[in-house]
Amino acid sequence: MEFRQAPMAFSLFFFSSDSEAAGGGRYDHLLEIARLADEAGFQAIWTPERHFHRFGGIFPNPAVISAAIAAQTKRIRIRAGSVLLPFHHPIRAAEDWSIVDNLSGGRVDLAVTYGWHPRDYVFAPDVFETRKQVLFDRLETMQRLWRGESLNFPSATGEDTPARIYPQPVQARLPIWITTSRTVETWRKAGEIGANILTALYAIDQRTLSENIAVYRAARAAAGHEGEGTVTAMLHTFIGECMEEVREVVRKPFIEYILRHTELYDEAAVAKALDIDPSLITDKHRRTLASMSFERYIKNSSLIGTLETASTMVASMSAIGVNEIACLIDFGVPHEQVKQSLIWLDRLRMAHGNPDQGKEIRA
Repeated sequence: MEFRQAPMAFSLFFFSSDSEAAGGGRYDHLLEIARLADEAGFQAIWTPERHFHRFGGIFPNPAVISAAIAAQTKRIRIRAGSVLLPFHHPIRAAEDWSIVDNLSGGRVDLAVTYGWHPRDYVFAPDVFETRKQVLFDRLETMQRLWRGESLNFPSATGEDTPARIYPQPVQARLPIWITTSRTVETWRKAGEIGANILTALYAIDQRTLSENIAVYRAARAAAGHEGEGTVTAMLHTFIGECMEEVREVVRKPFIEYILRHTELYDEAAVAKALDIDPSLITDKHRRTLASMSFERYIKNSSLIGTLETASTMVASMSAIGVNEIACLIDFGVPHEQVKQSLIWLDRLRMAHGNPDQGKEIRA
């Protein structure tokens, strides 16, 4: 299946590992960059839902953060990447995001997921084994509520009670992304229900991504949905003038970022990646794995590099059917250097996206 290479959309993705940093103002940098991205014409800004860990732990509620972003921006799409929907009653989720939709004038999009780590499920331990089905069941309910339907839910007395959400959303239809990477059945299901896709290259390579996109779009077409849908790929991003300088800036914070991420995995997972006995795993092994990951990302799984190398990556993503790149920019690089990198990223966006939108980011 061949795909038309249309202009690439660019959005910004936040997933900070700096949850234990001292002092206040943790969200000031996020809001400043949101304002810059809004003025420049970036497509969207994504914030995740994370719990119980310093890796991404400053984002336990994307609806609250999105409300703050809505108040300080005018046109950029405001997205959750991603809501762990099995944790939430569909009424509560629909109400929260309807508020953000109203505050933003109808700029809300939602990526939803079922997660993977058992300890996250303290919110809903009884649904862990059935979390995939629960995700799609609650998503369907949430969408019906969003459209204004009144649905019956059991009350404390055991009787069914009709409920609908207030306030009414601005958008008649809530745009949905399904977050997935390796699980091809989830790609197929997303196509069948007509959702978009949020994915990443941390667990798959470009060949597998291309294969999964083909499955998704075939399922979408077979179900009779219009258009090819949007495939958004999250890529770690830092662009500079010189590759040696980029490596010097990025290497240490990126390795620390990966180390925090590997804390979420058990010893068996790390041992499998390194092909050693799990009982022999040490901090040195984890650091070795992080260093290997850094080199892989630099080579073929990120927009970390120069304008030239990043442009090659964008063309590669476009060729396999990706419509949008969500640029993860907050992986530990100091804020002022991130802002400088945004100048180069904006030039990349202008070259591959829509050059007529917004104003250029300047130093």
